[in-house]
Amino acid sequence: MIEEGRPLFLQIAESVEDAIVDGSLPEEGQAPSTNELAAFHRINPATAAKGVNVLVEKGVIHKRRGIGMFVSPGARELLLSERRTAFADRFVEPLLAEARKLGLGPDDLARLISDRAARDASAPTEGTTP
Repeated sequence: MIEEGRPLFLQIAESVEDAIVDGSLPEEGQAPSTNELAAFHRINPATAAKGVNVLVEKGVIHKRRGIGMFVSPGARELLLSERRTAFADRFVEPLLAEARKLGLGPDDLARLISDRAARDASAPTEGTTP
């Protein structure tokens, strides 16, 4: 899980975000504590706390005094919105720029994407025979 070259605290924050996005950590559910994160990932608790603080600052989790950390209402939608924006910046903008160079319009792109998705959906999955 640990990636070289990326700060550990950001990787910890992202792992909690992933759990919120995929629903395994529901809104209003109790989030893992700093100590739990540190033990699970075998890292310094201060590093885990820094990751948790990133999530608190974003409003994704909040502390209930004496009880622990909990996923904030609306956290999943906030994260999905952030990720959609990042996806558009990282993938859609370059796609549109290249499409313009090739003289492809929105309908052409939609058709290409639809054709590829249909082809991928009909392809045999790993371990199956065609």
